[in-house]
Amino acid sequence: MSKPAFNDDPPLTDRVNAYDEAHFATYLRLLDAAEEGADWREVAAIVFGLDVDADPQRAKHIHDTHLARARWMAEKGYRHLLEPRMQ
Repeated sequence: MSKPAFNDDPPLTDRVNAYDEAHFATYLRLLDAAEEGADWREVAAIVFGLDVDADPQRAKHIHDTHLARARWMAEKGYRHLLEPRMQ
């Protein structure tokens, strides 16, 4: 199983979007790592496959923006998944 491609910034919408759905596993991994107190550098390297030493600012940005979206999903976004989908 291959990893889905990721953007530097996840799309910030008021509802769960296709990008979020494709990255549920990534979001869960980020939340688990944050809960465990894992170093963001290690997480960025493992979860996103980034060379943190080559571009630490970009790696930190990608980590932080995706972690923020993961937190949004856990706190608010999941509610949209419980609503009936329009056909």
